[in-house]
Amino acid sequence: MRQRVRALLDGIDARETELRRAARLVLDCLRRDGIVFTAGAGHSLAMVCETFYRAGGLAAVRPLWDPGVLPLSGAARSSAAEREPGRGRAVLAEADPAPPDLVVVFSTSGRNPYPVEIAREALARGVPVVAVTSAAASAAAADRSGTRLAEHATVVLDTGVPAGDVIWPVERPRTAAVSTVLAAYLWASLLAEVAELARMHDVDLPLWTSSNVPGGDERNAELMVRYAGRVPQLRHG
Repeated sequence: MRQRVRALLDGIDARETELRRAARLVLDCLRRDGIVFTAGAGHSLAMVCETFYRAGGLAAVRPLWDPGVLPLSGAARSSAAEREPGRGRAVLAEADPAPPDLVVVFSTSGRNPYPVEIAREALARGVPVVAVTSAAASAAAADRSGTRLAEHATVVLDTGVPAGDVIWPVERPRTAAVSTVLAAYLWASLLAEVAELARMHDVDLPLWTSSNVPGGDERNAELMVRYAGRVPQLRHG
C-alpha cells in the first residue's frame, strides 16, 4: 500500500505547473488584502478544517460550510444535503465574497450540486476559484449536477484520487481511502509554493503559529484582531 500512496504523491508533484498557478492566485489575493474562502462537503470538510486556524496556515482564511453537509450531524442526511440544489448557492451568497477574494473548493468527485454551486457562483461574482478535485474520480462518479466542479474553476488541482477513493487490496480495492491524505499533501505543497513566492516578492505572509510554542499565543492574537472582522469563526463568543 505504501508504494501505491507514494506513487500518487509523486503524481501530485509532477503537476507542479498548476500548483504554481494556484499559488500565484493565493499570493495575489493576500497582497491585495483579500480573504481565501475554503469550502467542501462530507469528508472534504476535513480539508476545510485543515485550512483554518492551523499552525503554519494562512490566517486570512474563512471556512464556508453548512451544518447539514457535516457527516457528524447525520451521516445519510449529510450525503443528501450536498446533493440538494440551492444549498451551495445559499452558503456562497451568505458569505458574499468579492474581488480580491479567492475561493478554494475541495471535492474529490466534484459532481454534487453543493461544491459545483459554490464554485459557479464565485466565478459569476468575478472571484477566482481553485478546485481541488480528482479527474479520475470525477469521470467515474454519478452526475448529480449536470456539470463538474473542474468546469467552474480558474485553476484545477488534480489530487489523482482513484475512482471510489480506496486503494487496497490492489486486485479489488475496498479500503484505505486516500482522498484526505492526498488533498492534505496538495494543500501543504500549495502553502510551501505560496511561501516561496512571498519570499521572492518580499511579502510577509499572515501565518498562524502553534499555540503550543513560546510566543505563539501572542503572535496569533495580532492576527485575530486583524481578521476577526471578516472571519466570523475567529470571533469570541
